[in-house]
Amino acid sequence: MLIGIPKETKFKENRVAITPLIAKDLIKQGFTVQVESGAGILSFFSDEDYKNAGATLTDKNGVYANAEVVLKVNAPQPDEIATMKEGAILISFMWAATNPELVSACEKAGITAFSMDAVPRISRAQKMDALSSQANLAGYKAVLMCANALGKIFPMMTTAAGTIKPSKVVIFGAGVAGLQAIATAKRLGAIVEVSDIRPETKEQVQSLGGKFIEVKGDDTIKMEGGYVKGVSEEFLKKQQELVGKHVAEADIVITTALIPGRKAPLLVTADMVKSMKFGSVILDMAVEQGGNVVGSKLNETLTVDGVTIIGEGNIPSLLPMNASDLYAKNIQTLLYHLATKDGFKWEMEEDITKGSLIVHNGQKVHPTVLN
Repeated sequence: MLIGIPKETKFKENRVAITPLIAKDLIKQGFTVQVESGAGILSFFSDEDYKNAGATLTDKNGVYANAEVVLKVNAPQPDEIATMKEGAILISFMWAATNPELVSACEKAGITAFSMDAVPRISRAQKMDALSSQANLAGYKAVLMCANALGKIFPMMTTAAGTIKPSKVVIFGAGVAGLQAIATAKRLGAIVEVSDIRPETKEQVQSLGGKFIEVKGDDTIKMEGGYVKGVSEEFLKKQQELVGKHVAEADIVITTALIPGRKAPLLVTADMVKSMKFGSVILDMAVEQGGNVVGSKLNETLTVDGVTIIGEGNIPSLLPMNASDLYAKNIQTLLYHLATKDGFKWEMEEDITKGSLIVHNGQKVHPTVLN
């Protein structure tokens, strides 16, 4: 099969779906690989690197017109999908439940589409879990971004001129990104406090040296596939009241809470922002899905009441070498699970296939897009 790797066109996107090392392995397994010229430049992979791996270079039109399988980080634009071969297969992030125009474009083009964000979070799919690989890097980078914006150091430091108190970091959410943020902030010497509505995360937080801000849960919290799928307004209000005093004392607040297929929950109110010390920093990792913080704006850094609010929408892209390496391995592992060099297996009732398949031969099949 001919695999096509187009250059990413999303704003501020520096990643590439397949690195030269993975391209070399795909070719070794019998696939043919075509790469759009310049696709890897922003990830620091040259066209020469891809040619040395055995891939051929072409332009964007050549990739979409010829490829039997298109591998991307972000989904193509509808006009790009329209140029794909009928029956071709797309694998990328799709966020299909909130992107009906994209799903419709796949239908009209008569293609098949798998979504990397829909890969089920089961043990045998861990190597395909691009959400986790990218969130892990984002959690690390988020702390460094906050440290850079903060006018003080993280650790306690005793000097001849006096003792500097350690910075206090409050993190909302102890998922993959939150746990990496905890570990990074602790390594830098900060006091770290963490809020998460899932009581089972308490032990993980404490194992990394964080202090768990415990809000007693109730039966309104709905979990599915490791994600919080829903929570009552009453519970969110109770959580905000408890964590409010911790936020007021914090030098840095990092929010990571997302609900798949829905707008991100509001966690940091305008009153909380006002309560924070002049010069403190907030980073909203959920800003692309509507934001956890009142006042955060996508891809902007603002100052509100003396507090810096960072709204970077694509943090993994700021670490494109590592992010591309990990994503390429994720998508390669999924491809090898779904297909051989001779074609796709189409095991339609198999969990990973069924969970990640959004559109099949121009027909919507995933439950999130059938309603």
